[in-house]
Amino acid sequence: MKRAVGFSVLLILGILTAYVIGFQKNFGEELPYDDEFTGLKERIVIKFSHVVAENSPKGLAAARFAQLVKEKSHDRIEIQVFPNGMRYSESTEVAALQRGEIQMIAPSFSNLNAIDPAWLVMDLPFAFENQAGVDQALNGQLGKRLSQTLEPHGMKGVAFWSNGFRQITNNTHPISQPADFVGLKFRIQPSKVLERQFEALGASTISTPFNEIYHNLETGTADGQENTISNILTKRFYQVQRYMTISNHSYLGYAVVFNKSYWDSLPSDAKLVLQEALEETTRWNKRETNENANRLSQLQQAGDITITRLSEDERMLWRKRLRALYPEFIPVIGSDLMNMIQGP
Repeated sequence: MKRAVGFSVLLILGILTAYVIGFQKNFGEELPYDDEFTGLKERIVIKFSHVVAENSPKGLAAARFAQLVKEKSHDRIEIQVFPNGMRYSESTEVAALQRGEIQMIAPSFSNLNAIDPAWLVMDLPFAFENQAGVDQALNGQLGKRLSQTLEPHGMKGVAFWSNGFRQITNNTHPISQPADFVGLKFRIQPSKVLERQFEALGASTISTPFNEIYHNLETGTADGQENTISNILTKRFYQVQRYMTISNHSYLGYAVVFNKSYWDSLPSDAKLVLQEALEETTRWNKRETNENANRLSQLQQAGDITITRLSEDERMLWRKRLRALYPEFIPVIGSDLMNMIQGP
């Protein structure tokens, strides 16, 4: 009798086990992942390091990208975002990417000219009249050529994100004429174009990491700096600067970059998810950058900063003075790339 009962129990357990296995096969772990994900058996974790605030256009785009990837991959791919230079500064992130310590970064265009001087083209003053001009250039041959410069250095460019146009701030006096720059010192990114831009205006420069700017301004190491409205707001530069000029004199954007070997090793299913999420994030990022007008309003309310807007005549004076630098950089950047930028 006991033997019969034992046999029955084993039989029932066997049936239940077969049922559970069949259920898992058809409806269990594999259910949330459609046929598109047959190649993603292992969880993929991608470390994404950047240096700006989480509430800046790039910081918000990074967070949105991570969320989209999580949703599109049904949590099979995780983007771990490290903002504010938490892991690496802009002077160390490229080398860390090349070594494979992180898989993804989004350096500013100015920080890539050490990889290839072609990137200096994006720093040229008054090269673009508006965001539409920037988008046309980056979505065309110019963007393609710039991305190609990264691959020999073990990097894969996958998108361009925007932050808007740079403005001038300082702690000495209002700036509206080129002569107002004489004798002042400005913090800049490491770019020969930016250095020569301020020299042409009679100012001197220092180049320091992004997360040291506030301290530079607070201690008087620099009288001023150039940056986008969103960075001036989110990093609270307005607290240590008394004057701001809406100049729109040059553009600040980012290249979204993967370690090339890592990118090449990813399953095609994973690449598809990442590319779709990048395309959606890039469109969203453009809309977020357009909110800079609202951020300017917030700046006016947040701090005791005097804002100067250039008249058309004043803007033309700046433009004439600074575009005179272009011939100097033709041998460095290349005439073909110089011819691709917009503007008469």
